[in-house]
Amino acid sequence: MSKDIKTEYVAALTALHRGRDRKGPGDSDFSHHILSNFVTLPLKPRIADLGCGSGAGALLLAQHYQSNVMAVDSSSIFIDELKARAKQLALEHLIIPIQGDMAKLDWAVGSVDLLWSEGAAYKLGFEQALQTWRPLLANSGIAVISEMSWFTDDVPEPAIAYWQNAYPMMGSEAENIDRASRSGFSVLSTHRLPSQAWWVNYYEPLRERMQQIEITPSTELVIYETEEEMRLFEKFSDFYGYTFYILQAT
Repeated sequence: MSKDIKTEYVAALTALHRGRDRKGPGDSDFSHHILSNFVTLPLKPRIADLGCGSGAGALLLAQHYQSNVMAVDSSSIFIDELKARAKQLALEHLIIPIQGDMAKLDWAVGSVDLLWSEGAAYKLGFEQALQTWRPLLANSGIAVISEMSWFTDDVPEPAIAYWQNAYPMMGSEAENIDRASRSGFSVLSTHRLPSQAWWVNYYEPLRERMQQIEITPSTELVIYETEEEMRLFEKFSDFYGYTFYILQAT
């Protein structure tokens, strides 16, 4: 894919997700359940949400802890959406929006108590993301990172073929636990995002958006690929999905 075509593709993908509360699968009640089972964090933890999109996670974390959240995303459009949502919720004093590369953060070693990242680590590869972000965490700091994962070894061929093309580094939960251990973390727990959260909070709003977006060759391609992803998930969601890995820096 040439640079110009890639730029157009990313712009079309951003346009499809523009205005949606979530830029990927997730669920607020599910996230609250994870937070309620944490080991003790500082009273005012230093929090970072990497690949924050328009802030579904960052805003939830700010509300939950009433503490500052450094929210990082490469998209200026999504950062602007985050700012608007934070203001609407009267949380702008707690949100620190940062447009930037989550792989090149110049933060001090040990400057984060809670690192949160939903559906974004794949951009670096799960293990590379963990190795890049590990130095940011304080001793015994917590990372909550969701990653596309195989739930079983007996995966139907159509699902394997699709994801080998879309995300060849995708691993099983056991493989990802090993990757986390190699990267300086102990795995406290894992939680699979229910398939219903994909449909209610992500796919169905995207379908609505598909009816509104201006059709260009790039958006047409993005819509086609998104619909293909939906069809696959509808058939094979028992075999793969997002697993949230609850990790502690060791």
